[in-house]
Amino acid sequence: MARRKGGRKGNKKTFGARDDTRARKGWNELVKENEKWEKYYKTLGLIKEDEWDSFKQTCQSPLPLTFRVTGSRKHSDEILNLFRERHLPNLTDVTFEGEKIKAPIELKWYPNDYAWQLDVPKTVIRKNEQFAKTQRFLVVENAVGNISRQEAVSMIPPIVLEVEPHHTVLDMCAAPGSKTAQLIEALHRDNDEPTGFVVANDADARRSHMLVHQLKRLNSANLLVVNHDAQFFPRIRLDNENTKNFLKFDRILCDVPCSGDGTMRKNVNVWKDWNTQGALGLHTVQYNILNRGLHLLKTGGRLVYSTCSLNPIENEAVVAAALRKWGDKIRLVNCDEKLPGLIRDHGVSKWPVFDRNMEIKNKEDEGMIESWFEPSQEESEKFNLDYCMRVYPHKQNTGGFFITVFEMVGDDQAAVDSKKRSATPSATSSEPVAKMQKTNDSEAQKKERLPRDANEEPFVFVDPQHEALKKCWSFYGIDNKFDRDTCLVRNGTGEPTRVVYTVAPSLKNIIRANDDRLKMIYSGVKLFVSQRSDIECSWRIQSESLPIMKHHMTSDRIIKANTDMLKLLLLEAFPNFADLEKDNLDREFVKEMHAISSGCAFVDVQRDDEKKENLFLPVWKGSKCINLMVSKEDTHELLYRIYGIETNAKDNKQAEKQAKHQQAKTEEDKETTTEKSK
Repeated sequence: MARRKGGRKGNKKTFGARDDTRARKGWNELVKENEKWEKYYKTLGLIKEDEWDSFKQTCQSPLPLTFRVTGSRKHSDEILNLFRERHLPNLTDVTFEGEKIKAPIELKWYPNDYAWQLDVPKTVIRKNEQFAKTQRFLVVENAVGNISRQEAVSMIPPIVLEVEPHHTVLDMCAAPGSKTAQLIEALHRDNDEPTGFVVANDADARRSHMLVHQLKRLNSANLLVVNHDAQFFPRIRLDNENTKNFLKFDRILCDVPCSGDGTMRKNVNVWKDWNTQGALGLHTVQYNILNRGLHLLKTGGRLVYSTCSLNPIENEAVVAAALRKWGDKIRLVNCDEKLPGLIRDHGVSKWPVFDRNMEIKNKEDEGMIESWFEPSQEESEKFNLDYCMRVYPHKQNTGGFFITVFEMVGDDQAAVDSKKRSATPSATSSEPVAKMQKTNDSEAQKKERLPRDANEEPFVFVDPQHEALKKCWSFYGIDNKFDRDTCLVRNGTGEPTRVVYTVAPSLKNIIRANDDRLKMIYSGVKLFVSQRSDIECSWRIQSESLPIMKHHMTSDRIIKANTDMLKLLLLEAFPNFADLEKDNLDREFVKEMHAISSGCAFVDVQRDDEKKENLFLPVWKGSKCINLMVSKEDTHELLYRIYGIETNAKDNKQAEKQAKHQQAKTEEDKETTTEKSK
């Protein structure tokens, strides 16, 4: 999609909110008209004459709210059923101020009915009680990563990329990260420990760090975020032993920077800024990114090229340039049978080229780039540009999008020299250029203002025989099937002082072998976090890594609890053992928890319905009390999902109560420890 400049700071938006900055500041409504845009697309004839008014009116109207259920979670169906059973009936046949409101609809082309569309004015969402409750549900589930707000057409490219758990995947232009999240979800589909991984790249340093915030919610150890100009993306070594052994990817997503005229329903500035020069200027960059992606693609691999533009110069012309260069080594994939229910048009093979002055030009004219122009008749018959997908806003109330699926048939080394086959400039694959680009990127990044929590420390792997880790292996009963060589820290000393991360085994050698050529931003999930030093084990297991670690632990620190006990722990911070015994909710749990030493432990909750996910959650066990160690957002989500208890967006009493109890507990336990030492 288009990579938009800048961005507002300190302007938090709620799930589903639309930008009403201008209205709030009393600015006049931006006029959604552009004569050049209208003339251009009418001349191209992409939209039938009798559909033009509908097309334009749709482009001038706001987008509906769309969201999808996270497809990699074992409780995805549970989340979907929550929406269907507790919300959908109350959002159907609703009348607001005398007008009937459209009921939510499922996007039939999205797998498992996980994607939904709410075509509802924001005033209704704010003022109607039932829609407000649904808004709160979406906010809570979004905060914990169970659902994602995402434009409908943006969901298409990752689906047709068809990622499997064993695939190596590259997202070349990843920020803001909604498509990357889909790639990670596909990787983890029915598999907590997939063997593949996703490398998420963005050229902008700040956006690369912001990308981390979007993807952290998925708690994947199979993700590496890097920061490079995609045109010069460096080759990645597979290991340190063979420096000429480079990674080829099974799947690559090239969702390239574009003029973004398919986003004018949400990005109103497109209306005043649009001109033909936008597409002409971006064409070469788009081609270079696509070409670089094809160089990095494995034989038999699949690459998806996409834009949120409807302009053929950015779409079919770029695709044709790649087909022209690579010849029989690549081919387009026909996706007509994919995504049943999605209304899409085929790609085109003919288009005029307008210059910045809106004059139609010929190839021979001065200043023209040959690949801007439509293919020859012979090329058209061979290229199959009709395999490309065009999604128009007015046909199913969406944004505009272009999607093409490539397949690598032959090895890239056999590709025909671009100088002989195409006049289009292309990215070089030489290592010196890639290294020079990395250096230049690094210098530019130092001048950028990065997020305050950006971590630029190196990735240093820790010896699994380090005393701190040896204590953890024993204390938590972690088996030898867990790859202990995957633990790393992010500091210059290489010592485990505050946080220890774990990465997927498949990424271990990649990180080790490429610190000199990859600008690595983020990888791994928090495994161990340092806690008090006056207890048996001074490290606790962080909740982010529990989906992995629960398969590798056998310990008396894992204690079964019933749902009544879980409910109490969610509602009450630091209940003491004396009160828990009186409550008599789960005597065996209280007895076993009381018997173990102070520190991190785990609650294993088996639920009666086999279709619903069992729960494995961390707790803090003190000398006189215990506390469930989950975030405020997770607490709200679990209370609603399991017990139907609704929380208020401003309800932070539990968090405040926990903070007070935490302070009291720390003082209490220190006193107890001091007394024992005497």
